[in-house]
Parts: sequence; C-alpha cells; structure tokens
Amino acid sequence: MKSVLSTKKLSLSQRELLLNASVSLVEYNAIKIQFEVFEIPPKIKNAIFTSQNGVHSFFENNRSSEIKNCFCVGEKTKLLLEKNGLKVIKMTEYAADLASYLVENHKDDTFHFFCGNIRSEEIPSKLKENNVSFQEIVAYKTTLNPIKINRQFNAVLFFSPSGVRSFFLENKLTNGTAVCIGTTTASEAREYTENVVISNTTTVESVIAKAAKLLIT
Repeated sequence: MKSVLSTKKLSLSQRELLLNASVSLVEYNAIKIQFEVFEIPPKIKNAIFTSQNGVHSFFENNRSSEIKNCFCVGEKTKLLLEKNGLKVIKMTEYAADLASYLVENHKDDTFHFFCGNIRSEEIPSKLKENNVSFQEIVAYKTTLNPIKINRQFNAVLFFSPSGVRSFFLENKLTNGTAVCIGTTTASEAREYTENVVISNTTTVESVIAKAAKLLIT
C-alpha cells in the first residue's frame, strides 16, 4: 500500500479522501500556531488577511473592532471572513497577486495587514515600493515543530514554507514526492528535493487530491 505523510493534522473528511484511495496516512503538525494579543482601532476601513490563522486570531482577540473591507489570500480565508459577516472585496490565490491588485486599484488607501511573525515579503515589499500606506499587525506566532520520523513515504504533503523547513530539519525525502499547496511552498521544497508537484488550487483538499492521483496512477 502506498503511504502518505501529512505535515498538518487533517480533518476527518480530509483523511477519508486518502483512505478511500487505499493510501495509508501518517500525520503530525510540523508547525505550531499561537495567537498573539494586539491592539487595533475600533474601526478599520481596509484589512489584509493572508491566512485563516490571522482571521481566527482577529476574532479571538478583537470581537469589538469593526472592519469595513477585507482583502485576502485563499478561498478558505475568504469563506471564513464571510462566515463571520465581513465583506471581502478581493481574493487571490497568491500573496503576490493580491499585492499587485492593491497597488493597481487601491494605491491611495490605508490598510491594516494581519499576518504571522514568519510571513512572506510579497505584500509588504510591494506596498512599500509603491508608497501604499499600511500597518503590519502580528496576529499569530509560528514556531517549527521538527520531529524525526524513521520511515520513508511515497508522498509528503506540505502546506507552508515553514512546514517544509520543519520537516527537513529532521528528515529526508529519498524517493518520495513533495506535494505542495502552492508555488511559494514548492519553491521552499525545491531547496531540499527535486521531486516536487503543486496542487491545482491552494486548498488542503487540492493537495490531497494531487497526492491521491499521483499515487494511484
């Protein structure tokens, strides 16, 4: 039986997608997330969220604050914002695309950027280069959780560059394939292995589907 290691613990429905494909699964959390305490104004006109973690942290720490417009990365982030009653003006699959959109369409606006302590440079560097005003708010802290796993897998699922770094601190991917949630994660994985594929969309389910297809064929 083909085997898969997920560097993120999956939901029951997500696990079933692999098990129904007759693939054995091992899972663990390669990174740990801790929500931070932060202060923000009671009213925010424009907010940027690049992950669901930022959204969860916002609502855990600031239930009284109001946001008029949201700009986000990822379909799941968009759905979570809308589920909590917020209006999403623009969603893109990648941070670089959102940064370009903001520069082209909202250059004179001011933003609050909710992010983690380990975040990519695409959005802040692009906004700074084009003199777009924004305040960066560290909403959550990401720490690596490296664990030595004494076996090899046909595929390893990666969901962030941090997860890639954490896995390879203690492990190697000898013959298996790194299945990555997007181009940024894939770029990090290519620092350690040549066997890298990218999911069709930036969702956990798409990563699982890509792995299942890879191992069945």
